[in-house]
Formats: sequence, C-alpha cells, structure tokens
Amino acid sequence: MACCTASKLGIASKPQAMANLMTLNRNGQAITLSSELQEKGVTDLGGLKRLIDRSTPGSYTFAHTFPTGTHAMWLYYWLASADIDPFNDVRTVVVPPPQMVMNMRIGNMSGFCVGEPWKARAINDRIGFTAATSQDIWPEHPEKVLGTRRDWVERNPNTARALVAALMEAQRWIAASPENTRETARLLARRGWLNTKEQYLTGRMLGEYDNGLGRRWQDAHPMRFWAGGEVSFPWLSDGMWFLTQFRRWGLLKQAPDYLAVASRINRIDVWQAAAQAVGGISAPAARMRSSTLMDGTVWNGSDPEGYARHFSIQRKGA
Repeated sequence: MACCTASKLGIASKPQAMANLMTLNRNGQAITLSSELQEKGVTDLGGLKRLIDRSTPGSYTFAHTFPTGTHAMWLYYWLASADIDPFNDVRTVVVPPPQMVMNMRIGNMSGFCVGEPWKARAINDRIGFTAATSQDIWPEHPEKVLGTRRDWVERNPNTARALVAALMEAQRWIAASPENTRETARLLARRGWLNTKEQYLTGRMLGEYDNGLGRRWQDAHPMRFWAGGEVSFPWLSDGMWFLTQFRRWGLLKQAPDYLAVASRINRIDVWQAAAQAVGGISAPAARMRSSTLMDGTVWNGSDPEGYARHFSIQRKGA
C-alpha cells in the first residue's frame, strides 16, 4: 500500500497515477535483531535504546526493503517509539529481501525489517531473533495490496473487477482451513517462487511464532487474508496513514490533500463490484477505521496533518 501511494505522488520514482484495488493481507512482517546485539544484552526495544544511547551515532545499521515501503515505515515507527531517531541515531539502508540474512551473517547490519521467509531463516541459522512483529506496532495493519496503473483500470474495468474477485476467492480459500494455509506455504516455497524451505513459511502464516529467544506463542493478530472479506477492503484511512508517515519522515515537503489522494488511489468502487460478484461479503459502512498503535496513538483518519506533525521525532527538513 505504501509504495502504491508513493508512486502516485512521485516519491522515489517518476509520478504514476496508481490504483489500489484491494488489500491482500494484514499483519505478518517483523523486525529481526542480530545475535551480536543479543550478546551485548539486547533482547527488546528497551535494551536497544540503552545500547544506542551509550554508542556513537550511526554505529548500528538497520535495513529495510525500499524507502517508501511498509518495511521502512514499520522500522522507523518502532525505533522512534523508543526515542531512537532512524536518521541520526542509527544508519538505515535499503537491502533486497533475499540478501538480508547474508548481510546480517557477515556483520553488515544489526537488524532488518522484512517479510518471510527471511525472519524465520535468521532464527533457524542462529544469527538473529524476532524483536517485534509488525502487528505489535499496528495490530491488524494493512500490508500488501493489489496495485495497478489507474489508466489500466479505466481501460479494462471488467478485467479489473474479475481480477479482484478471483483474488478474493483465493483469500477465502487460504483462510478456510489450516491445511489450505499449509498448502499455500508449500506452493510458495517451490523453486519457481521463493525457493525456500516450507518450514520458514508455514508457522508464521498460521500465526505460530518462535522469536528465537525461547518464547513461542499463537499470535492474536496473525497474518490474515479473509476475516469475512473485510481484509481486502481498501480503507481510505489506511492509505492516509502512510501519507502521514511520508510527511513525518520528510518524503513529502508539503502537506497533501490526504483524503483526496487516498480517495483517488483506493478504488472502493472496483472492490464493491467484485465483492458483489463473489457474494457473501458485506462492505463496511464507513470508509475510515480506528486503530491504536504501539505507542498508544489513535489513528482514525481525522486531522491527518496534525497527526503527522505531532510526533516528537521527525526527519529534519520535513
């Protein structure tokens, strides 16, 4: 969702009118810290804060996957919630997901934020541990979306509707049973896709977590695909939240028309047509939802510029 919104505004790329047709899943990403940090007494965010406070700024490097991606936003928010400035107290870099584990193994980074299978792989290889999940940061947050060029949707409305409907059916099938979820993991693990061990995907797709420090749990907010069809709804407030973070971190120098931008990108009309075709899916009565993030901040889409500017840690020049 974040990259789709950024493309529309020309952040980190040439401006391109985009359409977000649906959300594909919620939750399921995480922040991994290195075993080297663990040896220095770091097992959580508080421990990381204490270590950074007694270190030279920039001594530790953390990676995400793209400057405007969700992984960057989760990492920045998590660090800043403990008064760690992601642009001054530490060094943040972009690394492709398949290279995360290797770079941590050879000491190029102290932490990273990414999806599976790389988090589970780091734990299996005993080079890192899960310090926080993305749902710890924002329970039931939007993650991946179906994004297309807006002109493609305008030229192919029936195809767009059919594509969303087909993916809704797939979401419903994945969530219908644990075995369906396991089968999805088996498919994704194949050589032609992620080329990884099935075990690195299955557990966390089922919400079964092991943080690599001896704690195991069934997450209350697992990677979610369906929830009666609500997961796929392109909430306007979700898109607006990412705009507030772009503003916070200096990616937007001027305040955008938050609601107008989200309304143009999030094609609720296409979603509604697809939901009607699939059947058994009720559209939410509102276009905004309320969420409480890890620092107690409530986000409901109201006063987005005030929300963006209220954070004590922001990028200089933002």
